[in-house]
Amino acid sequence: MVRTLILMRHGKSAYPDGVADHERPLAPRGEREAGLAGQWLRSTQPAIDAVRCSTTTRTRQTLAATGIDAPVVYEAGIYEASPRTLIELIQLSDDDVHTLLLIGHAPGMPWTAWELASNRDSAQATELSRKFPTSALAVLEFDRPWADIDPGTGELVRFHIPR
Repeated sequence: MVRTLILMRHGKSAYPDGVADHERPLAPRGEREAGLAGQWLRSTQPAIDAVRCSTTTRTRQTLAATGIDAPVVYEAGIYEASPRTLIELIQLSDDDVHTLLLIGHAPGMPWTAWELASNRDSAQATELSRKFPTSALAVLEFDRPWADIDPGTGELVRFHIPR
């Protein structure tokens, strides 16, 4: 059974004076591009079974702008997480989840996509390695249960920058 993991970086955020990093909201561009990401997800992914989302304001707003309505677990540990921490979080996913959307931050999202991909010489991986901008999405497929996912066990099948 194929498992699909979608790693998404939050939309472009605003930098209002006096607002702590965790509470920064999306900028108008971030709202628009997260909405475009949601349109792309709905047109390319048959179903998203579960979402794990950072607790920051900008990631929550990104999820809302996508219009994805799968069950959500908000995880404080996604914020500033290393690839190892994110992979451990992914490994905890339920077996009945076939497609998982993980919304977080840089550098965690691009580094985790790179770590998990076995096909680092592909066109998608080359593009991902150059830049993983806000609202970007990396789609990886695995031929194993979530608990058995480790670095180099996935195939990066798509890298999309909604603009």
